[in-house]
Amino acid sequence: MTHTPFFIDGADRIGGWVITCDHATNTVPNHVNGGTLGLPKTEMSRHIAIDIGALALAHALGELLNAPVVSANFSRLVIDPNRGADDPTLIPQLYDGTIIPGNRILPETECQRRIDTLYAPYHDAIARTAAQRDIAFLAVHSFTPQLVNRPRRPWEIGVLSAEDRRIANPLIAGLQRTLSSPVGDNAPYAGFFPGDAMSQHAHIPGRPNIILEVRQDLISDPAGQRHWAAVLAHHLEAAKTDANL
Repeated sequence: MTHTPFFIDGADRIGGWVITCDHATNTVPNHVNGGTLGLPKTEMSRHIAIDIGALALAHALGELLNAPVVSANFSRLVIDPNRGADDPTLIPQLYDGTIIPGNRILPETECQRRIDTLYAPYHDAIARTAAQRDIAFLAVHSFTPQLVNRPRRPWEIGVLSAEDRRIANPLIAGLQRTLSSPVGDNAPYAGFFPGDAMSQHAHIPGRPNIILEVRQDLISDPAGQRHWAAVLAHHLEAAKTDANL
């Protein structure tokens, strides 16, 4: 059976956003090393393989914002759709202290096959969904409260952006008025990697955009996902209005 590299939820929705979820699943397709990267289930269930809760949050936001949701159906450990095709971490060999056995010493043909069968179709799906639409881009991710041997992270929500701050500035201000915890401004990660998904589909075309990072323990169950979708949808629409978009 041919593996489906992406899913589109709500393709006919006409709200002013396109939502993406790059690290939606921990799936290893059968054509990749027989469906395994040589890691136990405990490792494949960690944040290194999937953004926990992100897909459900993205789907809930899609319903509230009347927006299509494009999600990748392969683990970031197979190939990371949020990296440029020439990025050395596109197919990771080590992530947060874990060695990825199925990615060691890969021949160039296997790297290209993963690009052709997974990475490129996902990005093509995003491009097709965004075409002919006057939209803002929203990428949904989640982050672990603490990396191995690192301090605990203080944020519940991180708002990532590059030079285009049209949505980021009012969104951060609105969230900070609501939350008691600090709102990460390009934290816990930087808002720009050359060639990343947002670079390809928003920065280069000049579309307004934002990346949301939500702490994974807050959205690990349906109640948390519904709660944070409602909070974030309200502030996202308000930020878009404040930015005159």
